[in-house]
Amino acid sequence: MGKILVINSGSSSLKFALFDTVGPVDSGPSSSVHALVKGQFSGLGTDRYDVSMTRHKSGISAVSPGSAPDHHAAVASLLIWLERQGLLDDIVAVGHRVVHGGQHFHQATQLDGQKVALLEALTPLAPLHQPYSLAPIKILGERLPELVQIACFDTAFHAHQPLEAKQFALPYAMFDRGFQRYGFHGLSYDYITRRLPTVIPDFNHDASVIVAHLGNGASLCAIQAGTSLASTMGFTALEGLPMGTRCGSIDAGLVLHLIAQEGMTTDEVATLLYKESGLLGLSGISSDMRALLNSDRPRAQQAVTHYCYRIAREIGSLSAALGGLDHIVFTAGIGEHAAPVREQVAAHCQWLGVDLDGEANQANQSCISSTTSRVGAWVIPTDEEQVIAEDCLTMYQKTLTH
Repeated sequence: MGKILVINSGSSSLKFALFDTVGPVDSGPSSSVHALVKGQFSGLGTDRYDVSMTRHKSGISAVSPGSAPDHHAAVASLLIWLERQGLLDDIVAVGHRVVHGGQHFHQATQLDGQKVALLEALTPLAPLHQPYSLAPIKILGERLPELVQIACFDTAFHAHQPLEAKQFALPYAMFDRGFQRYGFHGLSYDYITRRLPTVIPDFNHDASVIVAHLGNGASLCAIQAGTSLASTMGFTALEGLPMGTRCGSIDAGLVLHLIAQEGMTTDEVATLLYKESGLLGLSGISSDMRALLNSDRPRAQQAVTHYCYRIAREIGSLSAALGGLDHIVFTAGIGEHAAPVREQVAAHCQWLGVDLDGEANQANQSCISSTTSRVGAWVIPTDEEQVIAEDCLTMYQKTLTH
């Protein structure tokens, strides 16, 4: 049976997962995928680099790839490890998480040089993500040019939002040039959407759902009948909620003021908005929610209060876009593990009919809403690598039929 390698590359990390196909890769819809092993190179580009592994009863050797100081070394180390395990020749395709697909890419896509160039041109729209998404693609293309590489896009899930949800109130010609709201975290939202019928009893496929992807990057998505209707992120991954170090939505006039009146350069403003703001900027302590929840310093507590307030305000906005709310789902690192954050957000949303079961919430159970809550509240771990592998298999099967 063929295997699929998934790579999810970030600015200082490279996650990887090896999936086996259940059934031959050419068996069409009967094929599915399950993880054999997952791992992560962390601290890339720093002096604290390391590697960690998780196995899924795969029988794969306990010897993991060696740690690596940068992305090139991480990919090289991974390839050497796969070869030593006798797995490299079994890989039929590599699936990559690519943050921005722009106007061109609305579904999983097999890559070639021309498509990589189109994706590289989108780097100004996602400067903290796109270069690192593309780095492993280029490295593998040089080392194994015959290997099928498939890109899966964070923007694709939102591509079919209504026009009014994607527009800015700018001259219309600018929309045609690509100045629009794209939305991100789409692979996470796609995974959660696929999981809802298996988690929520008697799930109505036409239900109105808000998914809160709360990690170091954070956003919300309004989903109805499995389709994205609106999202808090827009032209870039800076808009919307405050995040670990990103400010979220901000008055554009303030940015102009910083440049025109404070004399800041565009690079300095970018550093401020992307790397020095959010929870880190508000608290002056940390971008890590765990550290803030464990702190008794007033600024830490206020940062958490502001964060939850902004989430609740956006939930109200997205509920209006949906015309009501049936379920709210919390996912990603903070969403899955920070019970106090979920509690504060739910308290703000009581007017919508959200009522938590305190014990279930503290225990991070799957269903955290009370029996009398009009809105279901859920905690569902996300798995971007799984959805990439599934889409990668589907895409690869299409290449076999052409």
